[in-house]
Amino acid sequence: MHYDALIIGTGQAGFPLASKLAERGQTVAIADGGFIGGTCVNVGCSPTKTLVASARVAYMARRAADFGVITGGVNIDFARVMQRQKDIVKTFNEGVVSQLTDKDNITLYRKHATFLDAHTVQIGDEKIEADHIYINTGARATIPDIEGLKEVHYLTNVSILDLTTLPEHLIIVGGGYIGLEFAQIFRRLGSTVTILNRGAQILEREDADMAAIAREVLEREGIRIITEASVERVENKNSTIQVQVKTKDGTEVVSGSHVLVATGRTPNSDQMALDKAGVTVDKRGYITVDDELRTNVSHIWALGDVNGRGAFTHTSYNDFEIVAANLDKPTRKVTDRHMTYGIYIDPPLGRVGMNEKEARESGRKVLMATKPMSDIARAKERDETDGLIKILVDAETEQFLGAVVFGIGGDEIVHSIIDLMYAKAPYTVMLNAVHIHPTVSELLPTTLAQLKPLE
Repeated sequence: MHYDALIIGTGQAGFPLASKLAERGQTVAIADGGFIGGTCVNVGCSPTKTLVASARVAYMARRAADFGVITGGVNIDFARVMQRQKDIVKTFNEGVVSQLTDKDNITLYRKHATFLDAHTVQIGDEKIEADHIYINTGARATIPDIEGLKEVHYLTNVSILDLTTLPEHLIIVGGGYIGLEFAQIFRRLGSTVTILNRGAQILEREDADMAAIAREVLEREGIRIITEASVERVENKNSTIQVQVKTKDGTEVVSGSHVLVATGRTPNSDQMALDKAGVTVDKRGYITVDDELRTNVSHIWALGDVNGRGAFTHTSYNDFEIVAANLDKPTRKVTDRHMTYGIYIDPPLGRVGMNEKEARESGRKVLMATKPMSDIARAKERDETDGLIKILVDAETEQFLGAVVFGIGGDEIVHSIIDLMYAKAPYTVMLNAVHIHPTVSELLPTTLAQLKPLE
């Protein structure tokens, strides 16, 4: 079979690109032997944020008396919690499948694709040729080389979603955003939770003050966090999973019912025989691409997590937008994109651009302003005062360099700064704006009024 275009992977770049190319009259093959819709829909954003919502309801129900509301005891129906996220995932998954099967010139192959040469792939028993090929195979959980780990029934971000009973004690290896989100979810649902983090700071990509706030929030909820913890061995013993950990204070054995491995992501570039197509990858396995997401082979592109240019649903979808916009004439490029993301512990963290550490290292003249959430009336009224706003501005251009809004609504509020960064507007636009009271966003102009040179 010959097609105008072949898309390998049905993630947040792959399936909209298939529709776009089909609308232009191209014949399109799209192949995926895993989850149709990719990580976000099936085992990432959709199920985890659904669980975050259930966990927050449980948390707020326990706090009801703080607001003068008497509810009685709070019980968790874990089976219903898990079924709710599966029902939502099913709806999203079916939507993607429908989008890919309702068009006559899109053929969906539910098998993995491997290259035979630069224009030909093997999909099951069939050989497919295409003029243009787009790779959107995403990433998977990194499994560290820990003695005994393969002999225990460890969990990943995928398998944890299939649990049918609530873990008595969940041990999480890794203190990044995936580990922290699951830690808070399962603690709020009733599990004992311990986090083992190799570095001295959880959320190592964030400034130390932001990481410290996150740690304080999680520990207050009863989550134990051990930093500078090197996991040396894992074994089943006495009906428990025992994790031997070396810390600065010596060696400790942490015993639990379940172990979740959340130590990073590995690109799915090693499953397609890319060498037969001549496509190059970097030392970490990410497919190398140019500013238009084209690989070193001119008719092959790589989009989404597999190219190492972004690790989120929104960056994957933006990869689609870039490729789609450039089908006729190159007009968009990856380097026009501002790095931005959210961390969905409660309260959430929204970030764009540089943090304070990066700003200090940039060599620029930088202005910085901060405001604790405890100073904001809206946060006090809702009794959610954890967090901090931090804004960084270039002193010479007066344009935003970056911001972190960690606290109630932070993942939404940060967008007002994101938009001004894309507009290349000076911070004075926001400084002089009138925001609605009472909101958290109204304090952004007030925060900017306190900008001072970064010392």
